[in-house]
Amino acid sequence: MEEKISIILNEMAEYLSIEQMRKLQEVMLRNFCSSSEQKKTISNETYLTMFLDAKTIEGCSERTIKFYRMTIERMLSHLSTPVRKISTEEIREYLSDYQKINNCSKVTVDNVRRNISSFFSWLEEENYILKSPMKRIHKIKTNQQVKEIISDEDIEKIRDNCKCKRDLAMVDLLYSTGIRVGELVNLNISDIDFEARECVVFGKGGKERRVYFDAKSKLHLKKYIDSRTDMNEALFVSLDAPHERLKISGVEIRMRSLGRSVNLSKIHPHKFRRTMATRAIDKGMPIEQVQKILGHSQIDTTMQYAMVNQTNVKISHRKFIS
Repeated sequence: MEEKISIILNEMAEYLSIEQMRKLQEVMLRNFCSSSEQKKTISNETYLTMFLDAKTIEGCSERTIKFYRMTIERMLSHLSTPVRKISTEEIREYLSDYQKINNCSKVTVDNVRRNISSFFSWLEEENYILKSPMKRIHKIKTNQQVKEIISDEDIEKIRDNCKCKRDLAMVDLLYSTGIRVGELVNLNISDIDFEARECVVFGKGGKERRVYFDAKSKLHLKKYIDSRTDMNEALFVSLDAPHERLKISGVEIRMRSLGRSVNLSKIHPHKFRRTMATRAIDKGMPIEQVQKILGHSQIDTTMQYAMVNQTNVKISHRKFIS
C-alpha cells in the first residue's frame, strides 16, 4: 500500500505545494484504511517510508534522507518493538549501547539522537502516536572545541601549488564565497555573473541565496573557463574526458591532495568555509551578514562555524574595557 502512495505522491510532486502534498498523503492513508486499522497494521518500515517521503517533500537533500534512513533503520532493527510502543527508557538504553559499541563521540551520539527525535516528532504531529518518547531525552552536552582554520600563509601555499587552472579557481571560489561543497558542484557557468562578481546558489532545503567572490576569483575563473574545450554546462568538471560534472567526493579528494602536497593535514572544502566566516567576523563584518552569506537559518550555527580569533578578543577587551 505504501508503495502505491509513494508513487502517487512522486507523480503529483511537481503540481502541488508541500502543504497540498501532506494533505494528499493524509487523505490517501485515511481512505485506504480506517484510523484504528491503520495504526494496527502499519509496520515500522512503513512509518519510516512515510517519514522519509515527508522529508523529501520538505526539500531535504539526498544525503540528509540517507542519514535519516540509516540512523532510524538501525534503531528499529535493534529495538524490534512496534513504533507506537517504543518507550523513552528503550531509546535511552539504545543510545547508551550505541556509544559503547561504536566507541563514538558525544557529538556523533547527539546527531543520532536528533535524527530519532525528528522521526518521533513527525509521528506525533501526524497523530500516529500520542506523545514522542524523545521529549524527556535532552540534547547531549558536548565539549566545544575551537576548530582550526587555514592560515593566510597556508592558503597561499595551497594556491601556489595548484597545478591546473581548475584547482586554483576552485580554491579561490571556496575561500572567497564560503559556499558548501554541495553548492559548488551544482554551479553552472551560466550562474556566474562576472560583472557583479556574484552567483546564486541553492543551499539546504533548496533555499536560494546570493554569494560574492573577489577579483582574484573572477580572474582565475575566467582563465579556467576560457581554457576549457568541452561543452558541459557545469562550472567545474573532471580534467579527463568526457569532462563530467565534478562530484562532491572529487572536490574533497582534490583538496586533501593539495593539502598533503604542502604538508598540511585535514584540508577539506568545509575548512575553507569556516576560515572565510572567521576572517569576516575578525575583520568586523556583522554576524547577521555572515549568517546571510553562509545561508544559516539560525545565528547560533554561524557562531559555531566562526570561532573568533582570541587575539582579536584580547585587543578589543583592552580597547573597550581596560
